[in-house]
Amino acid sequence: MLHPRVKRPPGVAGAEAGDFATAVIDGLSRAHKSLPCRFFYDARGSELFEEITRLPEYYPTRAERAILEMHAGEMAEAVPAGGVLVELGSGSSLKTEILLRQLPHLAAYVCIDVSESALAAARARLASRFPALDVQPVVGDFSGTVTFPRHLAERTKTAFFPGSTIGNLTPAEAVRLFAALGAWLRPSERLIVGVDLKKDARRLVRAYNDAQGVTAAFNLNLLVRINRELAGTFDLNAFQHEAIYNPREGRIEMYLRSTRRQVVGVLGRRFSFGAGERIHTENSYKYTIGEFHVLARSAGWQAGRVWSDQDGLFSVHELMVG
Repeated sequence: MLHPRVKRPPGVAGAEAGDFATAVIDGLSRAHKSLPCRFFYDARGSELFEEITRLPEYYPTRAERAILEMHAGEMAEAVPAGGVLVELGSGSSLKTEILLRQLPHLAAYVCIDVSESALAAARARLASRFPALDVQPVVGDFSGTVTFPRHLAERTKTAFFPGSTIGNLTPAEAVRLFAALGAWLRPSERLIVGVDLKKDARRLVRAYNDAQGVTAAFNLNLLVRINRELAGTFDLNAFQHEAIYNPREGRIEMYLRSTRRQVVGVLGRRFSFGAGERIHTENSYKYTIGEFHVLARSAGWQAGRVWSDQDGLFSVHELMVG
């Protein structure tokens, strides 16, 4: 899953509403229907994802948190006194607190996210727990141009990208993102990134098909959002959640499968579905450590230290601008 995903505000307005409508109409018009996973995160979607992170089948959040608890001190060595920690797609910033506790001499924490409400909540919580820390929220998409607070522009930055969000991108998209990040970090600066590791396919499939059906509800909630915001007529009882592992691509693929022949309306447009036809909603790529290093080097980064949990489920990588 995107999980972590880049959080979005509960509603949509203006340009974002247009972006949602355009993406849905375009995706459903294709021969192989698809919907972008970034639209999972309305208010209900965000609540469901928080439930997912607590499920016994869903290991990534627990494994990454365990890595941070054990190795945050080593990760903090990359951040000089007076430096700035910049988190990409920060959301609630909850896991980040583990690292912040190891950085008493940090000049500032810059949290970048598209959700203004998530940033406001994180800033209020961090202000109570780290009263001396300069918390600087930046509303925006970190894959585009990032404007830093002027008083921090010349300080040494360490980028923090936890949660395996990189797995939601194709390898080519991940290379482009890493290249873009490398363009606004200087050669002495670093990136700390979470990466989900390849493992037994049965464990992967269970993580995205939990027994309680929370992931299914999370996936189907995308149709609920379309019905609410785009005058959709999806019958939720006529679609089923499906998550499979594609070993050739090394990724989990999530779909919504139509259980019968049907026609669905969105903003006055009509879309036909055959029985068994699927809407692709998300990829989650898994890597070996070696595969991820190859990807990072192809984007101009040098691989540094790697930290993993005791079961080898998840990894956190230190990368340096080449």
